[in-house]
Amino acid sequence: MIHYARSNLARELAEQLQGKQVFNDAYNGLFLAAPRRTGKSTFLQLDLQPALEAQRVVVVYVDLWSDQRRDPGSLIADAIARSLQSHLGLVAKAARASGLESVSIGGMKIDTRKIGQIDGVTLVEALKALHETAKAPIALVIDEAQHALTSEAGENAMAALKSARDQLNRPGEIQLMLVMSGSDRDKLLRLVNTNGAPFYGSQIRRMPALDQDFIAHIVRLIEGQRPELAPVDAEALFKAFEGFGHRPQFFMEALGQALSPLDSFEGRFESAVLAAAAQRQKADEAQMESDFLGLRPIEQAVLWRMLEQGPLFRPYDAEALRFYQEKAGQKVSAQKAQNALESLRARLPALVWKSARGEYAVDDAAMHRWYAQRVTAGTWPPQGPQIGLDLEEDV
Repeated sequence: MIHYARSNLARELAEQLQGKQVFNDAYNGLFLAAPRRTGKSTFLQLDLQPALEAQRVVVVYVDLWSDQRRDPGSLIADAIARSLQSHLGLVAKAARASGLESVSIGGMKIDTRKIGQIDGVTLVEALKALHETAKAPIALVIDEAQHALTSEAGENAMAALKSARDQLNRPGEIQLMLVMSGSDRDKLLRLVNTNGAPFYGSQIRRMPALDQDFIAHIVRLIEGQRPELAPVDAEALFKAFEGFGHRPQFFMEALGQALSPLDSFEGRFESAVLAAAAQRQKADEAQMESDFLGLRPIEQAVLWRMLEQGPLFRPYDAEALRFYQEKAGQKVSAQKAQNALESLRARLPALVWKSARGEYAVDDAAMHRWYAQRVTAGTWPPQGPQIGLDLEEDV
């Protein structure tokens, strides 16, 4: 996979995080939203992290989707603990050699037997200790941060990070930078948009999508390796890239196939990439339509309501229950609506996401775009074989 460095964007964000640019509040927390597979994680790890490290910032990166079996709060704690352990390594080794069970860092006692476990050390204390031992600012980068809201421990971790930020930072002196990314802006909003949200008042920024500069980079590579194909039609490739939803992985796979000597497509390779983009778009839409049509009427009604309402979705109010009844053609109680929501969550892959506070959202934000496109085209709802009525007892 080719890495297209976005060095200018990374340097600018690194400066904002350190409070070096006026009229922005990134030093209070940088929240970036971008659809899945559009290069967000690659940018955070291969562009933003090196840009921060070049400024002598210690970067702690954690992906909350790296192990969905584990509690997100535990993943955050472990990432901080590993970084703390690496910086405390020599101190702890010397302490053990002299028979000491703990070392004092910044007025805190760290149990040398539990380094790397966080036991008995709060996240705030661990971050303070990491700052003291590293003698450098800390940047905590949390990828897919909205997943923290799915557990009480994850929510507590977010509140602790806000507290750590407030304790470590001073005007003109930024010691803890927080970067939170998410593939669904509506879910990420739950960290900032209510009085009870840990980062209330912060803004969600849409991460810029890869654009014509990325395509120009690809064109230079193709023409350098395959001069017989010059001039490459950059406009056609960018149109195909848009068709792939600005997702570089799918685009590069199609490009590799089109340029392969084993490819049987006749004509210019750009046309083959355009055809692959159209096929991918149809396949994605067909999968979502199939998923929707495979649901029971009440599940379709609940999902429909979620797509229509977005972040305003309230599952059990009177208006929602009337909507379900109208669309499903049967009386729907709050209990039946809840059962439908749990069924949508239990599917593989899940169609619905739930926070620890009982908030619901469509799991894949791409479904919102699919829904909006069909509404605009007048082809909503999808039509398919009639599904039998629910046989559950109404309660």
